[in-house]
Amino acid sequence: MADGSRQGSARSVAVVGAGSWGTTFAKILADAARAAGEQRSIRIWGRRSEVVEQINSTHRNVQYLKDTELPPSITASTDVSEVLAGADLVVLAVPAQSLRLQLREWKPLIAADAVVVSLMKGLELGTDSRMSEVISDELGIPADRIAVVSGPNLAMEIAREEPTASVVACSDAATAGWIARSCTAPYFRPYTTADVVGVEIGGIVKNVIALAVGICEGKQMGDNTKASVITRGLAETSRLALALGGEARTMAGLAGLGDLVATCSSPLSRNHTAGRMLGQGLTLEQLAQQMTQTAEGIKSGQAVHELAGKLGVEMPITAAVVAVLAGKLSVDQLGPLLLARDLKPEGDY
Repeated sequence: MADGSRQGSARSVAVVGAGSWGTTFAKILADAARAAGEQRSIRIWGRRSEVVEQINSTHRNVQYLKDTELPPSITASTDVSEVLAGADLVVLAVPAQSLRLQLREWKPLIAADAVVVSLMKGLELGTDSRMSEVISDELGIPADRIAVVSGPNLAMEIAREEPTASVVACSDAATAGWIARSCTAPYFRPYTTADVVGVEIGGIVKNVIALAVGICEGKQMGDNTKASVITRGLAETSRLALALGGEARTMAGLAGLGDLVATCSSPLSRNHTAGRMLGQGLTLEQLAQQMTQTAEGIKSGQAVHELAGKLGVEMPITAAVVAVLAGKLSVDQLGPLLLARDLKPEGDY
């Protein structure tokens, strides 16, 4: 990619994961190609045969996107080798904690020169690795062929074609631009950046902060409380991102503030919903029974907390949420701890 060998946009795309965001991003790619007058093959891999059959026969994914009609250029299969065959763009949209083992199985199936994009917003338990790092470890491809898409990406709103901006992050500007051209639809506007670390950390930590805000809502705390948690949540997200080499301006942009506000404020957010249910008194087991999709903050929270500890970064909101998830703190005790830091000027992050 760095030599400018890729021109135009993607011609053959594999989307690995048939959940709400994976399916929605496939729709974006199809609509982008149609708007540009280009031909593009888009194949989705799904684990469940009934979801795959529905996409192929009715052009819908009702469980995740209700009655949204998918473009006819999208097909689906339960055979991952069929989906990955010849794809020049591979989009990964699977649960973060399962990615490493799945990539080991898929590595021989991915084209040698394919660009790999992560839609995932999680930190791997045990290694504290970001998803781009897991991709690099397991596929052994250079950084200029690994990218991340993040931002205020509530799938249902985008599937309804409500205008949305997002960020494509890659260390190589040419690769980022190629991906951006591939997913520029009439309702989806991608910006580009080289700050992969900042974009990923913004997408990871916002899930944990959204759990905190959801718990506050479940406990019927007011808007002042939720606004305070969101704002201080951005501060601790920024501290972690900067400690890892991310950029402050990323935190003020779509992948930082934008994603945080959307995830903490919307009933469409899985993490916000999960937090609200916890605040209402549900256990994690009851939560798992009621939710059909993964709330990544529940699994990534511990990894974020561990990483912050290793780096000496203060993240009191994250620490409080992790304590609730571990059963060490009740939701009734959470409120006073959410803003528990020594008194200091606001700008001292």
